[in-house]
Parts: sequence; structure tokens; C-alpha cells
Amino acid sequence: MPLLQYGQATIEWWFQPDPKLKRHYVTVERGRLVLLRGPMVDLAEQEALVRRRARWIREKLLLVNQPQASDAIVTGSRLLYCGRSYFTEVRHTPELGKPRLTFTASRFIVETPEGLSIQPGTLAALMEQFYRERAQDKLLVRVRHWERKTGMRAHAARVRVFQSRWASCDACNVLEFHPRVMELPTSVQDYVIVHELCHTVEKSHTKAFWSLVARHMPDWQRQHDALERALVRDASW
Repeated sequence: MPLLQYGQATIEWWFQPDPKLKRHYVTVERGRLVLLRGPMVDLAEQEALVRRRARWIREKLLLVNQPQASDAIVTGSRLLYCGRSYFTEVRHTPELGKPRLTFTASRFIVETPEGLSIQPGTLAALMEQFYRERAQDKLLVRVRHWERKTGMRAHAARVRVFQSRWASCDACNVLEFHPRVMELPTSVQDYVIVHELCHTVEKSHTKAFWSLVARHMPDWQRQHDALERALVRDASW
């Protein structure tokens, strides 16, 4: 794979030709090579494209490849839902065959047959399922609300796990949202929805795209900044 040295960082990438795209895109994901995709170009032009985005790529690589947290979750730990941090109670429930998570509107309750703590990896699966269920119930309803409000229409909307991405809009205008969007404040969730709906009209992040976002959400920059901060906080994706 080709390499680019940028300061102390070595950027290794692979190129995926995609003639359907009009410009080139860079994707940075945890534990993977940098992906460059777009119209066919030779190696020299690939390197030029990567070099132009090198600072951004280096920053994202540092974020997504940080070590994952390993501390056990115990009573008193805090878990995120809709922008709020909720008290978590861990109960030892020996009769259970596997851990279980419930939410009571004021706290998370984790029941586990193992003891009074639960490992982050085990809890992550429970939280992902919780977020997925809430997204199906609440987030997709918000999509329909914003379709009515903006007049923009998605072909479909669904929930799907990504690597280091909150949401996407594909070439067929199908919107997909990571379950962990449900961690975010409702106002930021709405920004993610409006952002992706605008991609049903403007596929690239052009000036016209951001003008469209601003038309439907004048305070989009504040919500965008909050989303960027959340990505930094969740750099262990």
C-alpha cells in the first residue's frame, strides 16, 4: 500500500475507484487503512489528494486509534442517553443467564450474574441494543417530522452500525443512522437528520449544501460543533 510521511505521522492508504462519484472522499476508521475513493486517478494524483487532507487525516487517526477504556462499570458509573449522563446501578443477579440492561427514566440498571461490576465490552453490546431500540422508536419518527418540515424526502431510513460515523445518505437517498446517535442531545440528533436529508438534494459538502442546511437549521454550526466534540469524546469507536 502507498505511504505518505506527514511530519511524524505515516499515512498508509488504499484507493477504491468509484466512477459514480464526482469527487474524491477520504474515510478514516479505527484499525483500518485510510480509504480514498472516487474517480480513477493515478498514484501521483492519489498522493496529492491525500497530502491535501493530511492534517485532517492525522488528527482523525489519533482520535479513532486511541486505546479503548478498560475500567469495569460499577454502581455510580454514568451512561449517556439523549445528551444526559445517567446514574448507573449494577446489581448482582445470579439467576440470570446473561447480563440485562433496563432504563427507568432516571437511571440505568444493569443486572449481571457475574458480580457487582461489568466489563465495558459486555456493556457496550447492551447499550448498542438499547440505543438501537430507542432509535427505531424515536429517531425515525423525527426523520418523518423533518421530512414534513423541510419538504425533503428520503427513500427510506434505518438504523445501522458504522465505524467512526454518525449517519449516511447513499446514492438512492436511503438514510442510515448509527444507534449511538441516541447518545446525543435531541437538538444535535435533529442536526444529524437535517444534515443527511440535505444530502438527498446535494450529495457533496458544497457551498450549496451548507446553504441548504442553514436554511432549514439556522443554528446548525452550534449543533455541528457539539457533534464534533462528541466524536472526540467517543474516539474509541
